[in-house]
Amino acid sequence: MPVDLTILLFLVQDGVINGAVYALGAIALVLVFAVTRVIFVPQGEFIAFSAMTVYALENGRSPPTAVLLLVLGVLAAAATLIRERRHLTPRVLLVTAAFNLLLPAALFALVRWLAPMRLGPWAEVPLAIALVVPMGPMIYRIAFEPLAQASVLVLLIAAFGVHFSIEGLGLYFFGPEGIGTAPLAGGSFSLGSLVVTGQSLAVLGAAALLLIIFHLFFQHTLLGKGLRACASNRLGAGLVGIPTVLAGQIAFALAAAMAAVAGILIGPIQTVYYDSGFLIGLKAFVAAMIGGLVSYPFAVIAALAVGIAEAFFSFWASNFKEALVFALLIPFLLIRSLGVRPHEDEPE
Repeated sequence: MPVDLTILLFLVQDGVINGAVYALGAIALVLVFAVTRVIFVPQGEFIAFSAMTVYALENGRSPPTAVLLLVLGVLAAAATLIRERRHLTPRVLLVTAAFNLLLPAALFALVRWLAPMRLGPWAEVPLAIALVVPMGPMIYRIAFEPLAQASVLVLLIAAFGVHFSIEGLGLYFFGPEGIGTAPLAGGSFSLGSLVVTGQSLAVLGAAALLLIIFHLFFQHTLLGKGLRACASNRLGAGLVGIPTVLAGQIAFALAAAMAAVAGILIGPIQTVYYDSGFLIGLKAFVAAMIGGLVSYPFAVIAALAVGIAEAFFSFWASNFKEALVFALLIPFLLIRSLGVRPHEDEPE
């Protein structure tokens, strides 16, 4: 089917909006891999859980995310106590109890109190982010911190194990039904033949603002520079006193925050199921891989390109759009493979 100017503009608009969401996921994947060497497959689950949390709050119900956070908190506390059993101190016990037990319990009580009031998006969105963000460091403590010295392959296998576990918990807590959340901004206006909605501007504005904050955090804060040091040389960072375990927890917390915002942005523009985040995360992974899993700017550019390509694939071959999006990786992987030098123990 031929593409006229109006269709072209609509496809590009849809692609840029989806690409902005993928950019948040791609940035998070690059960050986590750079700091911890984990290809964080469960990134997408946070996206779905965030959207479904907002949906529950909009309907005056306490979100199952609060219960899930309690479960993860108990598991993280148990994992910490087992790992530190020979070096337990009052400080370790206090920090473990405060973050893994008291914080989830306080958030659980808060949402049980506030959810029936239906306070609107300005209260529901921060509540959803507050429920999702602590899950990142908890999952790191449970699954990845004990494997910090393992190979990337072992960490990838562990990431898939975490993905299937969290997805199963998502089905149990949220059920199989799809949801859609209310738009963050209403109204629309025309630019020639193109109709621009307020929700589209909200997605682009929020994604752009978060990316700017992310850039400023890494360039101008001591914590951001510490994470950059861990990403550059984890062993060297540890030798100069940077706590690499804490850096991993912070990286996972930032990744969860990115995913929480992505879920809030995508909830009004598509139906979200408990497992929808996996496909969204895979498309963000495609963008991150095209960027080499090392470059934040390239990951953002690649995410926008993936979003635009997906929009055109949906128009021309909607039944195969997912396969075509994932096929975008093939030429980039082929080009990179040609530049890889063999190891000394491999034949030339």
